[in-house]
Amino acid sequence: MDDKRRRARVQGAWAGPAKNASRPASQPVRTAVKCQRWGSEPVIPDQQFTYKESAEVNRRVPEPRIIETEGTYEISTSPCGVSRLRLFPLFIDPKEADWMFEQLESEIPWRQKTNLGPDGPYQEPRLTCWYGEVPYTYSRSTMQPNPHWHPLLTMLRDRTEEVTGHTFNSLLCNLYRHDKDSIDWHSDDEPDLGRNPVIASLSFGETRVFQMRKKPPPEDHGDYTYVERVHVPLDHGSLLLMEGATQEDWQHRVPKEYHDRRARINLTFRTMLQDGKK
Repeated sequence: MDDKRRRARVQGAWAGPAKNASRPASQPVRTAVKCQRWGSEPVIPDQQFTYKESAEVNRRVPEPRIIETEGTYEISTSPCGVSRLRLFPLFIDPKEADWMFEQLESEIPWRQKTNLGPDGPYQEPRLTCWYGEVPYTYSRSTMQPNPHWHPLLTMLRDRTEEVTGHTFNSLLCNLYRHDKDSIDWHSDDEPDLGRNPVIASLSFGETRVFQMRKKPPPEDHGDYTYVERVHVPLDHGSLLLMEGATQEDWQHRVPKEYHDRRARINLTFRTMLQDGKK
């Protein structure tokens, strides 16, 4: 009996499952599945990746050019001509400029001009005074002739003519009382100034930044985003001369500021047409 049991155990250990045995219906058939790590993308063999350049041209907004040292600067050239700036940072000695500023601030008959805009009349955010034999019209409002030049203004005009080589018969005075006084983008291109007028800008008092931007080409449809810009800090006693096509091709402004600024006086000498002639 023991021998029969021993032989049965040995035969059972070597016996394998029946070759044609069927799997019970309750057990699902398992197929091999390739595991994929979390977050990985399936690899597609022989796939080609090509870079296509965008059809749109990436344009950068240019940084403004800063002009603050004495010299002559040709800032652009166009069919209208060369736009030129000449800067004289110490045109008036600082101590001499101090008493000139005090005299001009107290003795010029300053007033606030009313202009006409698209939304109706508005007051300029600064004070002005006009000197000249002829009236001056801008922003649909006219300043009447005023031939009674203050003696200090006559002296400053003579000195400016001597240094620049240009002659001037008119003067627009501007008083910026504080940081909120300003003048918006514009060009001094009124018909009464003639073609390519020369403007001499003499400053006293607080330094303000004179900003310029080039007029955009026709294809930009009046968009000033990508135009060239020039910034000129105008210090106490400095003189800036704008010549050539500057008024035709560029605009300028003195913007409002967000820091306290004391008063600034700006004298802009110019030559007005008289009976159709300068």
